Amino acid sequence: MFGECHAHLFMNGSNYRQAVNDHKNGVNTARVREHLEAYRACGITYIRDGGDHFGVSLQARALAGEYGITYRTPVFAIHRAGHYGEIVGKSAQTLDDVRLLVQEVRREQGDFVKIMVSGLVDYSGFGLLSEPALEKGWIAEMIHIAHEEGFAVMVHANGADAVLAAVDAGADSIEHGNYIDRECMAAMAERGCVWVPTIVTTRNLIGCGRYDDRILEQIYDMECENLVCSWELGVPLAVGSDAGAYMVPHGQGAVCEYETFCEVLKDVRREDLDGHLQESEAQIRRVFAQPQ
Repeated sequence: MFGECHAHLFMNGSNYRQAVNDHKNGVNTARVREHLEAYRACGITYIRDGGDHFGVSLQARALAGEYGITYRTPVFAIHRAGHYGEIVGKSAQTLDDVRLLVQEVRREQGDFVKIMVSGLVDYSGFGLLSEPALEKGWIAEMIHIAHEEGFAVMVHANGADAVLAAVDAGADSIEHGNYIDRECMAAMAERGCVWVPTIVTTRNLIGCGRYDDRILEQIYDMECENLVCSWELGVPLAVGSDAGAYMVPHGQGAVCEYETFCEVLKDVRREDLDGHLQESEAQIRRVFAQPQ
């Protein structure tokens, strides 16, 4: 089984408020162990966390070896104050604040830096995001600051403008990447930037009743088209499900994401797809490791 290249162990896949209550007064170790066991049961031996502000991912990393799992975490994600990201990290009013937070990641022995440069997909309509992307200069400087400190950079980005700005600035991986275009994918291919599309975050919502299935299916169809295009262009693709998000359970999320890759890329020989995913995961394992 492939690793889980994008997870949030502090979330539970069903109820965000309950997840917060589980950890707001201190890390709930029993819950962390429950999730780690779910990964072990699925044969998953590598997890790259997307961060949180409760210390859950740090505790998970400390315990993961008992489950035969290599665990990597940014400790928390960094977002610009007033923009999306509080759910998983800490805010920066200025770029000097970004530098201070990157230094905090180092003190906490984080393995890499994660930054947030756009909003979320707004499932109330096709093509909508919860907010515009950050300015190109901010995105470039956030990545530059992290790279100066020796960290790889995981970038939460949706929308063509945000993704292209991040890739051009040297992002090591793009997470989600909804509503991107061919130019974005060509740039990722050229620069060797890994794309972790987390397709099941949309697919698993279809039929749940929370959103209009017609909109969900339109978004999912677009994601599938982009996955096919990215394969044809040679974009490094990796399995990551955003495990912990609504309807994306720990362990099974990565299994479902891989099955989705196989279904969407059904005309690709399975050995070729597996080889590609293994190579991309190997790149993530190598790059997203604690700097010396």
